[in-house]
Amino acid sequence: MQPKLLLATNNIGKLREYRNLLRGIPFELVIPAELGIKIVIEETGETYEENARIKAVTLAKESGLLSLADDSGLEVDALDGKPGVMSARYAGKNASDRERVNYLLSCLKDFPAEKCTAHFRCVIAIAKPDGYTEFCDGECYGIITPEPRGEHGFGYDPVFYFSEFGKTMAELPPDVKNQVSHRGRAAQKARLVLQKIVEKGY
Repeated sequence: MQPKLLLATNNIGKLREYRNLLRGIPFELVIPAELGIKIVIEETGETYEENARIKAVTLAKESGLLSLADDSGLEVDALDGKPGVMSARYAGKNASDRERVNYLLSCLKDFPAEKCTAHFRCVIAIAKPDGYTEFCDGECYGIITPEPRGEHGFGYDPVFYFSEFGKTMAELPPDVKNQVSHRGRAAQKARLVLQKIVEKGY
């Protein structure tokens, strides 16, 4: 029987993505709702690392399980790196993905396309119940499009354009996105960390 790895989200889109990203790891991937864990964790950190660590450590201590959390954000050059760590709350705490995208585009309406370069950044924290934590990070670079395109993914994916593919992140097939996205690149490093943990007899 495989040990459980607790993923710090109840977001179905993110769960689906991580099941693909971490396919084949020697853990059973579970989420808090499946274990009856209902604690609300406030992301009070000022960096992606701090927020990822807060979530991973809190859940690891609460559950007694190895836990994985991430924090990610979109950094737009024309907006001096915003929304950054506030990406999920940029249009308000309870805004939908569409509302966040629309608000971002409204902030960029006066900028020419060549000024709308951006990058996604993701930091994954893997925490043991004793608080020991390891970090993995990943980035990808693109341009913000003036209107959403594509049906895949979530968040800002429909307006994040990859010049090399000629498509937004939301237009890429999931297997391609998982190879080139910020979360995909961080997850590739996380796979190695998880494998080492198993080899050391977690």
